[in-house]
Amino acid sequence: MAATRTAMVERKTTETEVQLELGLDGNGRYEVNTGVPFFDHMLELFTKHSGMDLRLTARGDIEVDFHHTVEDTGLCLGEALRKAIGDGGGIQRYGQSLVPMQEALCQVALDICGRGYLVYHAEGLGHKVGQFDVELTRDFFQALASNAKVTLHINLLYGENQHHMVEAIFKAVARALREAIRVVGSPEEVPSTKGIL
Repeated sequence: MAATRTAMVERKTTETEVQLELGLDGNGRYEVNTGVPFFDHMLELFTKHSGMDLRLTARGDIEVDFHHTVEDTGLCLGEALRKAIGDGGGIQRYGQSLVPMQEALCQVALDICGRGYLVYHAEGLGHKVGQFDVELTRDFFQALASNAKVTLHINLLYGENQHHMVEAIFKAVARALREAIRVVGSPEEVPSTKGIL
């Protein structure tokens, strides 16, 4: 099963060009270059804590702003997750995590259910970490959840440092996803009474 849990996605628009390779059963290895240094940092730690392997190159109109690059990366990562998971036979399906990052604490729960939905509570976040617009964190996870077809609940419980708060979110989602994609049963067993996710 491990050999089949991989995906490649390419997306090219007038605003961005993204090439992505994802392996679910990896070792947290990454090669990431989006042209947005803070976002690269978040994707690297996301990959490390998810246990997946990720190779990603994104080029976008970052001279305008980072929105298109961040959102389209989320679209591609979500699509790759959906492709790599396939019908979901044998997976845990549900995942949850509670992750501290110094003074910040984030709680995440997710369901690989075939229905993309995001609940996002992060009221303590401000506007920027360096040049990175913090509101793009929500846009990234909205795109990921919609295209991966997962239900994703993100609750940033508290924090003070903006970097720590965003990092706690990325790490918490990664660790919940790591649990949810874990193979615990037969590939013929889809974890749903409906027979499909």
